[in-house]
Amino acid sequence: MSQQRKDWDTYFMDIAYMASTRSRCSRRKVGAVLVQGKKLLGTAYNGAPSGVEDCSEAGCMLVEEYEVKVENGEQKLIRKQRCVRTIHAEQNLLLFTDRHDREGSTVYVTDQPCWTCANMLANSGIVEIVYDRPYPKDAEKVEELMRKKKIKFRKLEGYRPPPGVEADVTH
Repeated sequence: MSQQRKDWDTYFMDIAYMASTRSRCSRRKVGAVLVQGKKLLGTAYNGAPSGVEDCSEAGCMLVEEYEVKVENGEQKLIRKQRCVRTIHAEQNLLLFTDRHDREGSTVYVTDQPCWTCANMLANSGIVEIVYDRPYPKDAEKVEELMRKKKIKFRKLEGYRPPPGVEADVTH
């Protein structure tokens, strides 16, 4: 009995999800991997700085932000909550990989990057971002940034996380 071999996108996204299992965040476990060609260069997940209490120990550190959005000519004030206790998976990936390795590389991340991470990735030298779960809070701005930077940005359609990996988002 032979199993069909996984394609590269599925393989690397599976690794991103496995990295996310290291996260102690109760709201959203995120994993990211850096790949050049078919070579895995680094993995990361979201969490508090090393040696500091994380959300599971000290609780989430939520801040509220407000953003003005124009819809049909009307300004709307949108309220957003974000946890600022943790370093995002994409940020950790950039902290623990070399700029040289990032040039021309692809980032696979379990979740569409937030605005801050998208800005950092846009300046990192990568040429592609592949994600699974949407992040609607910043989606439009992030997609526009990626178009402007000519970074290939795509959702991995039809992907299913590996069995037994927590893939639900609580917020």
